[in-house]
Amino acid sequence: MLDLAFRLETTEGTPLAPELAPLLAAAGSLAAGAAAEERWQDLLEGWLSQLAADLPAELRAGTYSLGLLLTDDASIAALNNTWRHRNEPTDVLSFAALESDLEAGLSLPLPAGLVEEAGRFEDDSESDDPEGEDPEGEDPEGDDVEGNDLDTEPFLDREPGLAWESSGEPLELGDIVISLESAARQAAAAGTSLEAELQFLASHGLLHLLGWDHPDEASLATMLSRQEALITGA
Repeated sequence: MLDLAFRLETTEGTPLAPELAPLLAAAGSLAAGAAAEERWQDLLEGWLSQLAADLPAELRAGTYSLGLLLTDDASIAALNNTWRHRNEPTDVLSFAALESDLEAGLSLPLPAGLVEEAGRFEDDSESDDPEGEDPEGEDPEGDDVEGNDLDTEPFLDREPGLAWESSGEPLELGDIVISLESAARQAAAAGTSLEAELQFLASHGLLHLLGWDHPDEASLATMLSRQEALITGA
């Protein structure tokens, strides 16, 4: 089961600009109003079900909770600037709620706090941040960024994800933010549909919320292979 908070708007909670209507149409059922939430619910629940056997005990739950925001370049650029000091749009940002050390239960290490991706998941081991921000999500002063503690972002206003206990409450995973405009550019460059690109980005973001990361080419290849299996249902 999944408690999904789906939004199709700016980070200020306002409707997307009319100029983005062609992108919404190109995204099909993934951006078609109320039907979009149902479609994303089905996709994300299916992916979580496929991943269940690979998860450590700390991440196994009967019900999960996460947020998904489809937004514009301006909104994601503002988030990118706030949390990464990079004043430019990117394709997807993942805000992980869980901070536990779960490396022993996963084939790849758990990212701490904010995990970001840009340009089809290039290796960000060399950050261009002049203040030396850790690309794995720690701010310049060393405090972990917790995705659901973003007081200035109204779309992330659910209860923070704390240590989960088997009490019937959903296990909070965090939030995924995707720019429709960036996704559309990447889809065109890759010769694929916007729907396919959105699934690609969302599955990648979900894996990050669950602990996967790609600090090198080998781990990136493993992660992308897992994404492909999720999307195809293999």
